[in-house]
Amino acid sequence: MKDIIFSRRSIRKYNQSLLDTALLEAVENQIAKVRPLYPDIRCSVNIVRKTKGLFGIKAPYYLLFHSEEKEGSLENIGFIGQQMDLFFSASGLGSCWLGGSKPEGKEFTALPFVICMAFGKPAEPLHRDFSEFKRKSLADISEGTDVRLEAARLAPSAMNAQNWYFIAENKKIHCYRINTNPLLGFIYNKLHSIDMGIALCHIAEESENFRFEKEVDVPYRKGCIYMGTVI
Repeated sequence: MKDIIFSRRSIRKYNQSLLDTALLEAVENQIAKVRPLYPDIRCSVNIVRKTKGLFGIKAPYYLLFHSEEKEGSLENIGFIGQQMDLFFSASGLGSCWLGGSKPEGKEFTALPFVICMAFGKPAEPLHRDFSEFKRKSLADISEGTDVRLEAARLAPSAMNAQNWYFIAENKKIHCYRINTNPLLGFIYNKLHSIDMGIALCHIAEESENFRFEKEVDVPYRKGCIYMGTVI
């Protein structure tokens, strides 16, 4: 998965053919194996054929992510979902986070819906050269030195905003979400919290050991909300 981080891309055009039974079973098995950021938060991931909503992408399959609503639940979904995104890319399938889509028809669970992800056989190049990534520089999103920050920098985010900031010190990475304009907060706070989980997934893939928890004495970062520390 580490190599995939440096070549993956979000796929928006799909071959509408269905996956063979073995590959679809592999997807289902991977869903069962994903590691949560917070094991105590109840959530579910289900495969469907249709969704509805704004900015939809026509794909043969979608993942629906549901979760109970509690502190850390959005980051947890981002962390889980990005493991699926990397798995798809490593398996020859494309995928794309869809922030404006929602379930169509009967729900699978009583848990609140969070977000969905399109996936299927790509109808455009699945991977890209490193030079094709359009991302902010490390200096714009972080301070301190840690090789894992490059993986976080390459993580996908809503509107490619990269609304995060990292402070690396003493083999730890303190993680912050940039405070959103109050007029837009009701839309973007949710997505940017999911984005933090996505970036944490990339950091975890680059870590020999990974633990994420809240600390008390952390550096202050003006205009940012402290989310937790990678230890």
